[in-house]
Amino acid sequence: MKALLFERPIRFATGPLTIEEEAQEMEHFTFPYHRPVLVTETIELLAPRPGSLILDGTCGGGGHSEAILQAGADVLALDRDPDALEFAAARLTNFGNRVTLHHANYRDAASVLDQLGIAQIGGALLDLGVSSRQLENAERGFSLMRNGPLDMRMDPRQELTAAEVVNSYSEEELTRILREYGEEPAARRIASRIVKLRKDGPFRETLALAKAIEKIIGRHGRRHPATQVFQALRMEVNDELGALQAGLVSLTNRLEPGARVAVITFHSLEDRIVKNFFRDRSREFLDRPEWPAPRPNPEFSLRVLTPKPIEPDAIEQRSNPRSRSARLRAAERTE
Repeated sequence: MKALLFERPIRFATGPLTIEEEAQEMEHFTFPYHRPVLVTETIELLAPRPGSLILDGTCGGGGHSEAILQAGADVLALDRDPDALEFAAARLTNFGNRVTLHHANYRDAASVLDQLGIAQIGGALLDLGVSSRQLENAERGFSLMRNGPLDMRMDPRQELTAAEVVNSYSEEELTRILREYGEEPAARRIASRIVKLRKDGPFRETLALAKAIEKIIGRHGRRHPATQVFQALRMEVNDELGALQAGLVSLTNRLEPGARVAVITFHSLEDRIVKNFFRDRSREFLDRPEWPAPRPNPEFSLRVLTPKPIEPDAIEQRSNPRSRSARLRAAERTE
C-alpha cells in the first residue's frame, strides 16, 4: 500500500474548551507532532497483530496510526480533512507501503474498502472531536477566540457552513440543534434572538456571533457562553452524530472474527451512541414482556470489552489537559 500525500496540521482530538483554556493551550502547547489521547490503552484494547490491517477512521495527525504501525499491524487511515492527511503522511512516511491514507469520511469506510478490494479488517479506531490545528486556524471558523468566517467544515468539499445554518435555519430548527447537539438550556432564547439580529445583516464571522450570544445570556464564570452553541453548530455542519451512527455499522460489519473496534469520544452525546451501539449488538437474545420466550438477536455480533469507559489517568490529564473529557470504549467481533 502506498502513502498518499495531503496537507499538514497538528491534531489533538478534543471536546469544546472555554475561551481561556483554549488560549492557554495555544500559548503553552506547541508540539511538532500531535499527542494522541489514551494511546497505550487504545493499543492494548485493539491488540494489533503483525500482518493485520487496522482502519483508523479519524487519522488526524497520525499519532494513533503511528502507534498501531509500531505494534506491527498495517494501517488504512481515513480523514475528511485533507490538511490532516498531509501531516499524517509526512509523519508516517517511514512506514512505507504499510500505511495507506485516503481522503474520506469514516462513515463511508465500506465504500473505501470495496474500492481497495478489502473484504475484512483486523480492527478499527475512531478518535472523535475537533483538532487543535482546526481551532488554531481562524479561517476554519471553529474557534471562539480567533475571528474568522463562520465556516466549521471539517471537509472543505462540502457545501453547508455554519454561516448558512445561522443565517438560514428557522427559529425552530436552530432551537432544535442547540438543544440536541449543544445541550444548551437557553436554546429557545438564543435562537429567537439570532433570527431577529440577522434581519439587520447576516452573521459572517465567529467573534460577532460569540459576542451576540454573550449579550443574550451573559457571562458567568470562565466558560464562554457561546461554547455550547459553537459545539452544536459544528456538529450540525459536519453531521457528526449521523456519521458516528453510520460509521459504527460500516466498520463493525467489516471486522473479521476476533477483531476489535475502539472509539474515543469527548462528550456525552457521542459516548451514549457508542455505549448503546455496543450494548445492542452484544445481546445474544432479545426479550420482551409480550413474547412467550426470548428470541435470537439478529444484530448480535459483538462482545463488549469495556463495561465502563476508560478515562485518562491524572498524569495524562495534567500533561495534556485536552484529554480530560476523553472516554474510550471497545468491543470485539464474535462471529
